[in-house]
Amino acid sequence: MTQAPTPTADTVRRLVRSLLKEDGDGPGGPDVRPVSEDREHTWWIGGRHVLRLAPDREASVRRRRELRLRDLVRPLVPVAVPVSVAHGDWAPGLAYTLDTRVPGGTADEYDVSAVGEADLAGLLGGLRAVPVRQAEALGVPRTAPRSLEALRRMAVHAAERLAAADEFDAARLHQLTPPGAAQLAAQSGTAVLTHHGLTGAHVVVSADGRVRGILDWTAAVLGDPAEDIAGLAVAVGSPAAVRAATLAGYGARPCLRGLWLARCDTVLRLTDRLEGRTGGSPTLLRTQLGRVWEPIMLERVTDLKDGEPEP
Repeated sequence: MTQAPTPTADTVRRLVRSLLKEDGDGPGGPDVRPVSEDREHTWWIGGRHVLRLAPDREASVRRRRELRLRDLVRPLVPVAVPVSVAHGDWAPGLAYTLDTRVPGGTADEYDVSAVGEADLAGLLGGLRAVPVRQAEALGVPRTAPRSLEALRRMAVHAAERLAAADEFDAARLHQLTPPGAAQLAAQSGTAVLTHHGLTGAHVVVSADGRVRGILDWTAAVLGDPAEDIAGLAVAVGSPAAVRAATLAGYGARPCLRGLWLARCDTVLRLTDRLEGRTGGSPTLLRTQLGRVWEPIMLERVTDLKDGEPEP
């Protein structure tokens, strides 16, 4: 496989000059800078745009599909979905999209208000309303639901290692028993369009707590709606995520399933980081772990009855 070029400020500046001929902050065109040190393929362009460069051909396929998917989703959700003002290839076979910047901070910077939770409910409800066949026609893949029991077993072992490092009380994970995990198995016929990447960085929040936009739709799949509930639990905390999902019409089973997916995931991610298998900020991972373990009203998995219908 040919090594993809590494984008530089000069690479980005030349591309942007050709795209924004009448837009610039000075004689050299708009200011360009990486969004962060570890994201060399995403660049701020002045104050109004963001340039996203696909690092490989697989990412290019997802980027091109995202352009069409965002157009499908945009009329159905109450929050902003970025608009592409230009797209093409920045290197042979490698896609780019120049998007409008959604104003606001992130869910890692601002707390979501009660009205913001209603915004998230509208997001989840809008995704459920996307016709599955139309999403499939765009090439959005289907994914099978994850096994919560398999995830639970891995998380139990990881929690013991965190406990040994004085990072976590492993007994908290014992609240989810094997029978409880079985009760929270995904129900058949519930696949919907899911963003599948709802992190704090992808949820745009204003200083007043409103959710203003959702970024990066490249990981979207047709699958388990509990995955987006789990993502929101990591991004905004379990109580807000569950309240938003309930407002969107989801019942106890997908809410609790999403909660436990998030709890197991965050235990595993922090363990992997502390044991040197992955990167990322330990501080952020600890914050996310704290968010998903915030108490919620839906506490008793055993209250679910077999065959309980879910919308």
